[in-house]
Amino acid sequence: MCGIVGYAGPRRAVPVLLEGLKRLEYRGYDSAGIAIGDEGRLAVVKRVGKIAVLRNAVPKELPGSWGIGHTRWATHGGVTEANAHPHLDSSGKVAVVHNGIIENYRALRNMLEREGVCFASETDSEVIPHLVARYYEGDLEQAVKAALSHLEGTYGIAVVHADEPGRIIGARNGSPLVVGVGSGEMFLASDVTAMIAHTKQVVYLSDGEVVAIDPSGFRTTDRDDRPVAKKVDEVAWELGSIEKGDFACYMEKEIFEQPESVARALGGRLESAEATAKLGGLNLDRRQLRQVGRVRVIAAGTSWHAGLVGAQLLESMARIPASAELASELRYRNPVVEKDSLWFAVSQSGETADTLYALREIQRKGGTVLGICNVVGSTIARESDGGIYVHSGPEIAVASTKAFTSQLAAFYLFTLLMARMRDLSHAEGAHFSAALAGVPGKIAETLRCRDLVQALAKKYARSENFLFLGRGLMYPIALEGALKLKEISYAHAEGCAAGEIKHGPIALVAPEVPSIFLVPDDELREKTISNMREIKARGGPVIAVGVEGDAEVAAIADDFVPTPRMDPRFYPFTMVVPLQLFAYFVALELGRDIDQPRNLAKSVTVE
Repeated sequence: MCGIVGYAGPRRAVPVLLEGLKRLEYRGYDSAGIAIGDEGRLAVVKRVGKIAVLRNAVPKELPGSWGIGHTRWATHGGVTEANAHPHLDSSGKVAVVHNGIIENYRALRNMLEREGVCFASETDSEVIPHLVARYYEGDLEQAVKAALSHLEGTYGIAVVHADEPGRIIGARNGSPLVVGVGSGEMFLASDVTAMIAHTKQVVYLSDGEVVAIDPSGFRTTDRDDRPVAKKVDEVAWELGSIEKGDFACYMEKEIFEQPESVARALGGRLESAEATAKLGGLNLDRRQLRQVGRVRVIAAGTSWHAGLVGAQLLESMARIPASAELASELRYRNPVVEKDSLWFAVSQSGETADTLYALREIQRKGGTVLGICNVVGSTIARESDGGIYVHSGPEIAVASTKAFTSQLAAFYLFTLLMARMRDLSHAEGAHFSAALAGVPGKIAETLRCRDLVQALAKKYARSENFLFLGRGLMYPIALEGALKLKEISYAHAEGCAAGEIKHGPIALVAPEVPSIFLVPDDELREKTISNMREIKARGGPVIAVGVEGDAEVAAIADDFVPTPRMDPRFYPFTMVVPLQLFAYFVALELGRDIDQPRNLAKSVTVE
């Protein structure tokens, strides 16, 4: 959730660190700080608030060509300068930035206090610099490794010592850390976005690894000092892809990037001659795929909603029992792992802690887990037995949009592959494949509803409660629409299966509570129309996202948003778009911080 950046090289470190922290803002934070090394001392500046506040507080022309920086999202202790990172030892010579949770920090703090250490913050992180100082005898790397032996929990850390100029030690356990390899300079960060302006050559650390960097290069070992050979990867995307361009914010940009991002997810993966899909990263041959008796998806939030759609589609088309479960619940439920089950771990960042821990639990019980991820080199991508990259490109806004539709594309491709190996005919597969290839164009058509949705947002923005309702494949889309609205507008929104409203949610219906219905022209259309009439009969305003030309639905609804007509199985791609836009414009109308909503972060790396 927090952000780390480090630099060692010939340049002044302050601008590099502040730029890196600025690029990590999307992860969510409430305070920030830097530690700069120069001539045997560390200069530390920390502030509560945005990076701009920190930038204004840093003395102009502060010297020093190496240092570390951090953006904090409070977990232990309030939002104060004392609790902000970097944290120092008592001598002021050791500085540490830390992402994660030290679970045994209370016992460690008590031990250190008995030894005479005075603490300056309420955080769990502050035990780390004091432990490093406890073991420091002229070699920072060895002192860090000794300190790590005491830590229980998750961490991504960067450590510097005033007496070792140009040297930074990083270590990882459950929280991402990436090395950037430059020419005569080195970088360390929790996310490649912090260093992409300077280098595209990166090394992804794995859990249990320690890295020592200086301007000449890097050395990677495990905690027992055994060398670890690492491959240098190249980041595929360009700096421009993480800039807002002409858009007001990243969320708006990413909504409008969906025709291109879904096209990338599908690119080269549809085989028209065989009317099937090609997914080489699964690491499973045809015989192994035919033996799959059940598919289970583990995910969180938006990725879970994509999994719900994928599970329904797999059951209906490939006739494979499938389900999607919340990773945070499954991990602690002692799940049954059947021998013929195939599991998918779905995460935009590939670092979602709940999903990663559930993945490891399934593998521990002998299950095969495939990843569906956006970030190349992420932990879930590396620890999965195979998987599918969705190639959305960098998604900066906290509220996920383009990654969601790209995850849908991955599930649709997998469904086509599995269905063609079972009961789906060549003709039916060819129709499905052609419709899937046409999805990017249909999303582009749907985006023309922008002005209409903006007008609806102005009309309903002051409503405090919303209901989102759908049936079949539209139920997960209703959940996703409600999640988007509550994430960035802070309005209360509830996603419901439309057929369930009479079992409770209908009690919420009132003139001041809008109900947003998803009404495709599928086999459940008449049922959904009946649910709409139930709401109307009780005085509730109805917004319908339907199919262009559906006069009956338009006549019932108070407001109607048309989407292009298509094969009903593909409406999840298009009908989610007006819901994304509605959330965006309601938040805009209310003056919310759209890209960085309160209390949320892009990559949730703690439980």
